[in-house]
Amino acid sequence: MRIPLPPVPLPDRLVDVAREYAEGRQTPAEPRNAATVILMRPSADGPELYYLRRQVSMAFAGGMCVYPGGGVDPRDFDAEVGWAGPPPSAWAARLGCDEETARALVCAAVRETFEESGVLLAGTSDTTVVADTTADDWEADRVALESRDLSLTDFLTRRGLVLRTDLLGVWDAWLTPIFEPKRYRTWFFVASLPEGQVTRDVSTESSEVAWIPARTAAVQADTGDLALMPPTYLTSMEIGEHASPAEVQEVAASRSVEMFCPTVEPLGEGWTLSMPDRLRPLVAARRRA
Repeated sequence: MRIPLPPVPLPDRLVDVAREYAEGRQTPAEPRNAATVILMRPSADGPELYYLRRQVSMAFAGGMCVYPGGGVDPRDFDAEVGWAGPPPSAWAARLGCDEETARALVCAAVRETFEESGVLLAGTSDTTVVADTTADDWEADRVALESRDLSLTDFLTRRGLVLRTDLLGVWDAWLTPIFEPKRYRTWFFVASLPEGQVTRDVSTESSEVAWIPARTAAVQADTGDLALMPPTYLTSMEIGEHASPAEVQEVAASRSVEMFCPTVEPLGEGWTLSMPDRLRPLVAARRRA
């Protein structure tokens, strides 16, 4: 599957629909909060990222390659969850939201990463990380989390674990355009694969998984060999500019984000969707190459 990459010329029909929403003649869908985690490991070609190809049958982004992630669950707001690292107030300042939402987003990020890759960003203290999650009892817990038979708080408490929130970094935040029927406010986090842990193809929502260098993924999207949604493509392209996961984490450590919602803007004699200003030079240079 190939989808157009930024900057994408928009058909007149879609521009007209976007204008109706912008002028208040149609009511936009209410977005759902979500978190996604850009899981990284080093390679000779820069940071390798973990991609899942969503089942073609999925209602949202079917057939697309995405990072682990998903919607916030009501139980992600549980204030009793074991926690290590920056407090929710610090996360709220960097994520641009209230403390309760920040806590839920961090919990969703850790939970979804475990559900969709088998990687768990947790430990018995603020200096330890679980080394292996491949045994049958871990898989049973992962399935129970995925089916919502088990909450993240109960899972961690039973195993004597705390979230290692300090292993996450803040990268970006995207809101689905106003004219889309299914919309998400998605916060993008980065995390390095913990030493000793391995990813596993376990998600029921994906048809296959792969570790791909970020810069290679962007090239494969350019050639039509990898189907990426625009935010995933732009993120892969940006991370591909860095030499290592450690360098990405260093950048993320000083980042705070504002939710970005693409809007219609001029493109030559037509129209396109906007992108964050910091990414425009990278896209322009890529299109000139």
